[in-house]
Amino acid sequence: MTLLRCATHTVSNVAEVAERYTRWLDYSVVEQGVVSDDLAALWQAPASAGKGYVLMRPASGSDVFLRFVEGDVVPDYAPIRTYGWAAIEICVTDVEAVNERMLASPDFEVIGPPKPLDGFPTVKPMQVRGPDLETVYLTEIRVNGAEHGLPTPRSLVDRPFILVLACSDLQASIDWVRDVLGFDMIDPVSIHYSMISLAFDLPEGEKVALVTAKYEGETFLELDQYPQAATARPQIEGALPPGVSICTINVPDFARLEGHWAVCPEVREGPLYNGAKVGLLRMPDGALLEVIEGGRVL
Repeated sequence: MTLLRCATHTVSNVAEVAERYTRWLDYSVVEQGVVSDDLAALWQAPASAGKGYVLMRPASGSDVFLRFVEGDVVPDYAPIRTYGWAAIEICVTDVEAVNERMLASPDFEVIGPPKPLDGFPTVKPMQVRGPDLETVYLTEIRVNGAEHGLPTPRSLVDRPFILVLACSDLQASIDWVRDVLGFDMIDPVSIHYSMISLAFDLPEGEKVALVTAKYEGETFLELDQYPQAATARPQIEGALPPGVSICTINVPDFARLEGHWAVCPEVREGPLYNGAKVGLLRMPDGALLEVIEGGRVL
């Protein structure tokens, strides 16, 4: 059970991305169309109105989604180099089998082969990158998930279970998540983080500090301290940012969010929102956090 509901990524063509996530990750389309004016206003992205989007669900049938929204290419954008939502982590039952599938795919590049994660023996991740520069971690849970605050995948490639946030000031982001959202945070740990090391050409052995956020024992957000060479994310004015553009979560206690809204909640329909109130928060580095009133989902 998790509060994470959706990871949104900006892409150039939603039909093409839907085809590759259906073929290679076994996802299926549950909703598609164009972004309405009022939804674009919720995202503070009026230039995204009228753009195509697709909402996709994993083969497990989970109510945690991937959403892709069309946007123009931002030439100066490079993944894992800027502040904001950086990567989508999806749980899998067998990372070696998934790796073989990804190696056979002309659409995804394996940028990190399967290997145990420094400091986290409970998981074995790999990383891929798609044509729209989407960075996806595909992670095998190597223990009884429920006992460790992790999911138990129910299909070879299951749902997003962690969204990764790149921070300019990790402590400021920790304080914000704890104070505004009320989530539990682990103490910071420092690990050798291959994706960040490669992106910034860090000296061998240099470690990166990170924390994870939990609700009722379930881990669903990761916050990383990015190197000094990181920058604000370039984007087209009025449009969604490139890369992972929005994290959507459920929050049971909307009252605690009063005074923090960037866009006040309104009732919204559809498979993701289900007639609940939905508002927008801005995190310390400006990342978009879409918040639905509700509890945990499977």
